[in-house]
Amino acid sequence: MHTPAITGTGVFTPDQIISNDELVEAFNAYAKRFNTEHAEAIATGEITAKEPSSSEFIVNASGIHQRYVLDKTGILDPDVMHPHLPPRSNDDPSLMAEMALDASAKALVQAGRDAAEVDLVICAASNHERAYPAIAVEIQQLLGAGGFAFDMNVACSSATFGIQAAADMIRAGSVRCALVVNPEICSAHLEWRDRDCHFIFGDVCTASVLERAEDAPGVHFLVRSTRCATQFSNNIRNNNGYLRRTRDGHMGDRRDMLFVQEGRKVFKEVLPLVSKHIADHMAAEGVEAKQLKRLWLHQANKAMNDFIGRKVMGRVPEPQEQPNILQDYANTSSAGSIIAFSKYSDDLKAGDTGLICSFGAGYSVGSVLVERA
Repeated sequence: MHTPAITGTGVFTPDQIISNDELVEAFNAYAKRFNTEHAEAIATGEITAKEPSSSEFIVNASGIHQRYVLDKTGILDPDVMHPHLPPRSNDDPSLMAEMALDASAKALVQAGRDAAEVDLVICAASNHERAYPAIAVEIQQLLGAGGFAFDMNVACSSATFGIQAAADMIRAGSVRCALVVNPEICSAHLEWRDRDCHFIFGDVCTASVLERAEDAPGVHFLVRSTRCATQFSNNIRNNNGYLRRTRDGHMGDRRDMLFVQEGRKVFKEVLPLVSKHIADHMAAEGVEAKQLKRLWLHQANKAMNDFIGRKVMGRVPEPQEQPNILQDYANTSSAGSIIAFSKYSDDLKAGDTGLICSFGAGYSVGSVLVERA
């Protein structure tokens, strides 16, 4: 049996930013026009008028101040309200693979590894650009990695589930070095015309290098243990998947063909599920709350993270103990906790323990207990 370690991480961040004010201006222009065009039906009660959004509403509801996206022009056009992501030919790299190459290159540099030394690539994300061939196999070829590759999807927990799969194979000896990539194009499956969720998501890609601790050439985090759990729920759902939209760019009357959630139910059901999952994981490993130096949580909602942090720590965590990147990146699905880990782990000292946790649709919860070596 071998001890797995995380030896490098990388983050691809798009160069386009949408502030709350920009988003609100576009949404309100759309809502105003909608209400004007449907004034008669609204007056008779056949259709509900669309309420305006505001930056204050967004921050209070989520803690988000901005988001990075691959295309802001389409999203901010009241006549479009979705990103312009033109289809690519079969001879061109997929958009997800292109994002993954950037994040992977950064992670490999930090790990001190060449792509040729990687013998497993997992592309773990909440939505995939196509059914097959696997995006992971495309990434493997473009990188020049060896071994094998496969895609996986556990919604917002895809990254932590991918890390568990890679860590288990490293422990068993079937692979020496693995790359887990999380290209999340969340803007493509968000309904930007829905006030309740139009602010939630952003785009990003993260990558993590895992290998045998005995092979690690530099600073690394031992993966002490991993734990995953799922529980079926319809409260977060997407019935269409990725970029397949109707000719006008939307889904007609099928609102459930894009991201949809029952927010209050999610809040009520997920918080105790995640809090207990983390507590049980720590107890099984003999880790007390006072020993936990860092908690890298899924970046979905500030209020949810604050609640979980208090439950896990038994007190209000200090900002450095539970870093948030939500205000800058918004919800980036499975990549969020890895962004937090990548940006806020360098200061930990040898022997310090931290926990990466993600949670989302499914429901799914994944946690990774790490120790700075």
